[in-house]
Amino acid sequence: MGKFVLCLGFATTMNDVTTLEKEQNAPKFSAKDSQGNSYDLDGINALGKTVILYFYPKDDTPGCTTQACGFRDNMSLLDNADTVVLGVSKDNASSHDKFAAKYDLNFPLLLDEDLAIHNAYGTWREKKNYGRTYMGCVRSTFIINPEGILSHVMYNVKATGHVERVIELLNS
Repeated sequence: MGKFVLCLGFATTMNDVTTLEKEQNAPKFSAKDSQGNSYDLDGINALGKTVILYFYPKDDTPGCTTQACGFRDNMSLLDNADTVVLGVSKDNASSHDKFAAKYDLNFPLLLDEDLAIHNAYGTWREKKNYGRTYMGCVRSTFIINPEGILSHVMYNVKATGHVERVIELLNS
C-alpha cells in the first residue's frame, strides 16, 4: 500500500495519483465560484465551448498572480477562440474574492476545498521543497475540447509565458 501523507487536514496516498493524457475523456466536474455561480463541464461543452481548466497552488502568490494576470490580459484572444477559462485552487471563497478583486480578474476561480477536482485531474501530488516532502497543487493546465476530450495536458507548468503557450496550442 502507498505511503500516506497528512497535509492541511487532507490524507492521500502518494502512489495513487491520476495522470491524465491527451485524447482521454476529461473528468466531469461541477463546481461553484466564490459568488455561488455553478460551472459544469458538460454544460459548457454543450454550448460548443473549449475549456481551459488551470490549477494553481495559492491565491495572491507571485507565480499564481503572474499566471492569472496572463489569462486576464489575453482574455480577448481567448474569448475570440470561443474558450472559457476556469482557475482552480483549494482556497476558500473569501480568498478567491480578494484575489479576483485585487487583480481585476475577468474569469471565474472555482472552489475546490475538498480537492475533488484536483484529485480527478491528478494535480494534488507529492512535492519537494528544501528537503521537505508534502502534498500540494502542481501547477497544471488542461485544454478540453467541446466534445469533452483532453486536447492538451500540461503538468508542472511554469507561470511565466504559460498563457502564451496555451494560446499557441489553441491556434495550432
